Amino acid sequence: MASANLTHSLPSVFLLQGIPGLEAYQLWLSMPVCTIYVVIIAGNCTILLVIATEPVLHRPMCYFLCMLAAIDLAASTSTLPKMLCIFWFQAGEIRAGACLAQMFFIHALCMMESAVLLAMALDRYVAICFPLRYSSVFTGSLVAKMGVASVVRGTLLMGPCPFLIRRLSYCQTNVIHHTYCEHMAVVKLACGDTSTNRAYGLSVALLVIGGDLLCIGLSYCFIVRAVLRLSSSEARLKAFGTCGSHLCVILISYSPALFSFFTHRFGHQVPPHVHILLANLYLLLPPMLNPIVYGVRTKGIRERVVRVFLPARLTAEPRLG
Repeated sequence: MASANLTHSLPSVFLLQGIPGLEAYQLWLSMPVCTIYVVIIAGNCTILLVIATEPVLHRPMCYFLCMLAAIDLAASTSTLPKMLCIFWFQAGEIRAGACLAQMFFIHALCMMESAVLLAMALDRYVAICFPLRYSSVFTGSLVAKMGVASVVRGTLLMGPCPFLIRRLSYCQTNVIHHTYCEHMAVVKLACGDTSTNRAYGLSVALLVIGGDLLCIGLSYCFIVRAVLRLSSSEARLKAFGTCGSHLCVILISYSPALFSFFTHRFGHQVPPHVHILLANLYLLLPPMLNPIVYGVRTKGIRERVVRVFLPARLTAEPRLG
């Protein structure tokens, strides 16, 4: 439903094209996307279930992990079903209100996830640098307040975006060259002045990604300094080991986001399908890999999952000696 001369108001319907230039391969791309979505649902639901049913895991870092799992489930569910409809049935039509809602939830949830990763870095900083004060500082009340603060920050920062989109003039096309309603992909459809929207998007991205990464980096500088002061090499390895999962998740979460951000802003010679694939990786990889990383590296979670899914094998193993 792409027309050459639309009205100057927001179109009633947008058309998501999918991945321009790779239309012939979208059916094949749907297979790994569908598999990843199943893994996301299974992995994050398992993390939530295990932590909820295992009293020994009722501690601050695991509460943050539950927040991360819930955000990953919400973010992937807001995009992947529609993406699969585009790949399978060429059903790219989406109403303007649904498009703006999808845009809001995608970006707001990403901001919330960044805030939770920052809170987890602060948790590790207090646990390693001030171990005697950890239990009195990181209480359940503080964790709850941090969770609420992450939701409020994401909502407030992303709240103006749909209204800024509505004020633009649209007079050329309603085809969005993307698999979901990404902010800049919708802004590019406007035929008027979009400098306010572009400045807003850039400012929020720098505030969230830049600010959170700076604070996470500072916390780990203090952590490394504190760990290196430990006299025992075993204690140093143990201290670094408690941060390993979180560092892996930070790399998984921020690397695709930074690649997508810089190629979108400065990679004008990069083909459009590369931009879109990077943007999709940002929404696919972290929700899929986060529960795997924590499931493998967190002893309590790993043991609980093994007891649930492999009870017969464990009980059937003969004792040696």
